Amino acid sequence: MIDLNADMGEGMPGDIALLQVVTSASIACGGHAGDETTMRETLRAAKARGVRVGAHPGFADPEHFGRRRLALPVGAIKKQVREQVGRLLKVADEEDVPVAYVKLHGALANMAAEDDALARVVFADVNAHYPGMAVMALERSGVHRAALALDIPIIIEAYADRAYDENGLLASREIEGSVLTDPEAVVERCVRLAARGEIVAMDGAVLKSSAESICVHGDTLGALELAKAVRAALDTIGAI
Repeated sequence: MIDLNADMGEGMPGDIALLQVVTSASIACGGHAGDETTMRETLRAAKARGVRVGAHPGFADPEHFGRRRLALPVGAIKKQVREQVGRLLKVADEEDVPVAYVKLHGALANMAAEDDALARVVFADVNAHYPGMAVMALERSGVHRAALALDIPIIIEAYADRAYDENGLLASREIEGSVLTDPEAVVERCVRLAARGEIVAMDGAVLKSSAESICVHGDTLGALELAKAVRAALDTIGAI
């Protein structure tokens, strides 16, 4: 069985509707997007629908939606992540909603995927302050390796709507075709992943995947319809 997740609480109009489709919600914690109000609203809606919740911290750079790489000291990065996760946990505790995992956002996620040392510092700090939370991350990434080294539970994730490079990491959004919006192509990718454990990279390479969660970005064009199509296809093959 496979989980279907989406990033939430980022100011997108379809968030609540997406919660009718997905099984996990990664909630922005006030860094790249979100505030106490959006966190509380999303937590309440997820709880009402029985959707698993995770924390979704990123660079505190809302002007660029956390998708600009920032050359910050490692100590500053881990502090941003720790504070954002703590912010969500505080509201979640008030709403009696368990927070199951942490998933990095945007440029920070890409940097940690490429830099094992950065990933290890960030998640050692998260684990020290908030033990018991899993990490959701790409397979073969620095975050995946950090979680294994730190003995933190890992939820391996794949992306429905993003293209991969030959190393199994996400292709830059600056590359044409790196964001997938065609429902047929997205559904075909997700069914292949669930049924055969495979993802096709941009160069045509077939990558093996043991992903147990598939992400549809809430800000992708037509996100709600994409998520509905993916959910229907996965339901049809009994994968969700």
